[in-house]
Amino acid sequence: MAMIADSAILVTGGNRGIGRALVEEALRRGARRVYLGTRTPLTHADPRVVPLALDVTDPAQVQGAVEKVESLDVLVNNAGVALYDDLSDLAAIERSLAVNFYGTHGVIRAFLPLLTRSHGAIVNNLSVNAFAPLPLIPSYSISKAATFSLTQSLRAILARRGIAVHAILTGIVDTDMSRGVDIPKASPDAVARAIYDGVEQGLEEIFPDPMAETMEKSWREGAGKVLERQYAKLYEETTYESAPVGQEASAS
Repeated sequence: MAMIADSAILVTGGNRGIGRALVEEALRRGARRVYLGTRTPLTHADPRVVPLALDVTDPAQVQGAVEKVESLDVLVNNAGVALYDDLSDLAAIERSLAVNFYGTHGVIRAFLPLLTRSHGAIVNNLSVNAFAPLPLIPSYSISKAATFSLTQSLRAILARRGIAVHAILTGIVDTDMSRGVDIPKASPDAVARAIYDGVEQGLEEIFPDPMAETMEKSWREGAGKVLERQYAKLYEETTYESAPVGQEASAS
């Protein structure tokens, strides 16, 4: 289990909303270093904070950020985009996947050597929309469902390296993204506290707000989680030599 105190943490999309709250909560818990990744670098009064220019869709910026990070214990993939659409515009789908799925995957790949060295943790901020799509933002929902599957897959694959992988399944949080939704919302500060509590407890899925909490029991006891565990066990019992990595499997 990762502990926040005395750790080096990177938060992507750390300039506002949940990301900013995660930066501040990490500092409050005694993090040794907090790398604040944003598309435009920001200043911060705390000397433990190191701003990074980090557009997750820009491989050159991602690699540049890697070169500025000396060590890393916890990677928090929080950067994301939500577009209101009706699936008629392919560009909206592509943009959502570029940031929320491929961006997350690219950042993980880039920082994996540092996380392997520290036996660290990956924390992917997803959404309960990974379970069922919200038709107001279907492209976002599709991208979060894909990233949830990515998270589950990496959890099994990276266990051999001693890396923990956590999925954050948020409900409605009071951020810019939910500004137009007139229903009760959790505060980013409370969500950030619940996220780090879950990481420190070693929870694979973290439901950090009242709306999300209503789904926690059914997920942990449901068929989806049972199947994930069965597949993870199957993978664990598969040797590297017998795994057909790189081979194409027929769907017929």
